[in-house]
Order: sequence, then structure tokens, then C-alpha cells
Amino acid sequence: MQALDLLLERRSIANLVEPAPEGKALENIIKAGLRAPDHGNLTPWRFVIAQGEGLRKLADILVHAAEVNQSSDAVIEKLKKAPFRAPMVITVIAKVKEHEKVPALEQYLSAGCAAQAMQMAAVAQGFQGFWRSGEWMFHQEVHQAFGLEGEDQIVGFLYLGTPGCSAMKVPERNIADYVSYL
Repeated sequence: MQALDLLLERRSIANLVEPAPEGKALENIIKAGLRAPDHGNLTPWRFVIAQGEGLRKLADILVHAAEVNQSSDAVIEKLKKAPFRAPMVITVIAKVKEHEKVPALEQYLSAGCAAQAMQMAAVAQGFQGFWRSGEWMFHQEVHQAFGLEGEDQIVGFLYLGTPGCSAMKVPERNIADYVSYL
């Protein structure tokens, strides 16, 4: 797949099945994340991979946070199943470092770029994915389970696997609606 086509045709696919990336393919995905823009060379990212039993552990972390919140049974049941929507989930974390020239915001953006690069590397190798966020990535119990400190933040859960369906058509957008010139 050509690089420009990869970017112009980017589409999340939420129906993911086995196999998940492994070996060299997974290594390429991680390496792509490590190439994200990184002002100050701080490497402000960490990637926690869950697959197999790790998906159950991720579900347990989410369910525990929901129980602490006294969430409804429906929310808890949904969270029990959430990680199993793909054979692999990579939690992308911004590990914020104190720096006089690189504020936390830049480090969050860098971690977000890492997630995007990882998703694109997966697609380039024949896999697919989708990037999820939501209230649970901000929950103190989830942060504690992942060892977050200070201004650290989960920037998303990157679900990866093999496409279980065809991608929907990429929506057409009028460039003029989003661009202006000084």
C-alpha cells in the first residue's frame, strides 16, 4: 500500500478477528509508534499490550473502575466484553516528563501521534484497528492499575486485529470547509 493512499483512505474497522499482529508485524507497529514527533527527545509514551489473558485483565481493570463508580449493571456488562472486540488492545500512555520547553500538552499530542502511527503501520501490513477513548481512560482506578503518576494520561486504547468485514466508504469532505489562509 502506498503511503499517501494509506493516509487518504484511513478508516477504522470495528469488526476485528484473529489473528492479531505478532512477530515482525507487531515489532513494526511498535517501531512506528516510537517514531512519533518527539520535541526534546523525551520519548513520552508507553504501550501496554493486552491479548489472550491480558484482555481479561484489561476487562477486570475497567470493571473495577465501574464498580467504584457504582455504575449500572448494563455498563459493567458492557465493560466485561469491551476488550474482546479485537484479539489485541494496546493501551497508549503519555508518560509526561517535567521539561521547561516541552509542556504536558505536547507530550499528550506526541503519544496521540504514536497511536495514529501504530494504527497506520497495522493497516500497511494487512491488519486493521480502531482507536477508542472514553471516560474510563481518565478514571483514577484505571490510572492506578497502569501505574500512571503525575500528569501521565492514557490517550487511547488501540484495538488491533484482522478485518472481519469490509471498510465503509471514506466520507468525502470539502477541503474549503476546513482550511483558511492568512
